[in-house]
Amino acid sequence: MPHRKTSVLILHNDPKPSSRGGAYVESEAGVLVEVQAVSQALHKLNVQHRAVGVRQFEDLPAVLAAADEPVVFNLVEGFWSDSGQENLVPTVITSFGKACTGNDAQALLLTLDKWECKTLLAAAGLPTPKGLIVRPGQSIPAKDLFEGPYIVKPVQTDASEGIDKTSIIQKRGKALQEAVRRIHERMSQPALIEQYIEGRELNISVINRKGEWEVLPLAEIDFSAFEDDRPRIVGYEAKWLADSFEFNHTPRIIPAPLSKRLTQQVRELAVAACRALHCFEYCRVDFRLDKADRPYVLEVNANPDISPDAGFAAALEAAEITYPAFVEMVLDNAIARRQRTEDRGQKTAGVSSVARRLSSGMEIRWCRPEDRQVVLSFLSETGFFRPDEIDIAREVLDSALAEGPKGHYQSFVAEIDGETVGWICYGPTPCTIGTYDIYWIGVSSAWQGHGVGRALTAYAEQLIRDRGGRLFVVETSGRESYTPTRRFYEALGYEQAASIPDFYGPGDPRVIFIKTARTQ
Repeated sequence: MPHRKTSVLILHNDPKPSSRGGAYVESEAGVLVEVQAVSQALHKLNVQHRAVGVRQFEDLPAVLAAADEPVVFNLVEGFWSDSGQENLVPTVITSFGKACTGNDAQALLLTLDKWECKTLLAAAGLPTPKGLIVRPGQSIPAKDLFEGPYIVKPVQTDASEGIDKTSIIQKRGKALQEAVRRIHERMSQPALIEQYIEGRELNISVINRKGEWEVLPLAEIDFSAFEDDRPRIVGYEAKWLADSFEFNHTPRIIPAPLSKRLTQQVRELAVAACRALHCFEYCRVDFRLDKADRPYVLEVNANPDISPDAGFAAALEAAEITYPAFVEMVLDNAIARRQRTEDRGQKTAGVSSVARRLSSGMEIRWCRPEDRQVVLSFLSETGFFRPDEIDIAREVLDSALAEGPKGHYQSFVAEIDGETVGWICYGPTPCTIGTYDIYWIGVSSAWQGHGVGRALTAYAEQLIRDRGGRLFVVETSGRESYTPTRRFYEALGYEQAASIPDFYGPGDPRVIFIKTARTQ
């Protein structure tokens, strides 16, 4: 087996000590149980390994550069600051030429954001409870609010952080407003008001074995010991507080006592949900069944807890898959993915970007609805953009799709062999004569460095000239990570015209590039 000839770095986050404060120290410390379990499994597999903990995202390059191990078992679940950057860890690992276990940055970004997840599930036609997002500083839009009961959640947390019995609200009014306010103040993030489905809860674990999806035995949470007035949810207490009623009275039933028809339906929905969120490795899908046993997908967890006492490990046991066998499978998958990436690189080595574009038959066309998720996915995958920036890209893209070529936003994609690989969006600058903003440009990571961005920019510039445009304007960040982006525009003849300090945030200036629309 290939991984026995190699070595593995177990990369994890160092939990914050209780002395540093924080409301969720129990869930943070849980990662160490996972580290121990994976280490014991690797020992049984006779695989050389070691574990290294990191505290900050900035620690990663030094750790990876000094690591001789070609395979990284990724168990990073957070950092001491800059929450959310843990989703970018797979991209950093692979950039160092190492195989990385688990799902990639794209899947992690899409699934961590509950609103993004719900949006993609609905777009894929999958049943999911109604939802409404309320951002900090905003009030609940009464006209968009559906009928209760409701459950109010933080948009970007996992491990049920921020969810407890006070999260269930029966009707609109002050209690609902207070629940939203608590999320804004305590979690410093948007609140998701979701339709609360009264009924049974299922946790479905999914693995990838030999390139095929495999749904493990279905698990149901047993709420039979709950009193009628106690919300039947798996909140933070049920997962992490060992002395709580919820922790001690939410056993799993595996396999869940469902009819054959419903079992098959849930299994099919679980796989469809994983695909909709671009997961390709082990994950968990949470469901609620209403009183008529109609299933609703709550969310997909692309980085589930794999500690021995968690639901995922229980599903493995029910499927008669040993923990070492699971770890072995995950390593094999990661090594195979890395090998495929290297093979693709070797096939294209020595071929100029122009020749590759011509031989692949690049087509630039108006963006279509089916391009939407592909574009948003590769924008997320780059790791450059924050979730709120991706939200803006989504709004711009949706506006272009809704209004068509006659609208303000002009949206085009590059397609190679039927695959959408790049996107550009531009439009006339309001209150100007002949000035155009190039708002967005993005290229799939697999096609970066092969002239796709250059071709899209040239195409957009020519269309602007045809409309009588005289000046192209591009704005980007002055952060160090955006250096390649700025150099890209400079290579295309753009000149820096201005820089506004601290525009996007402290230490993050807004850099403005311009180019005159001379006839080419």
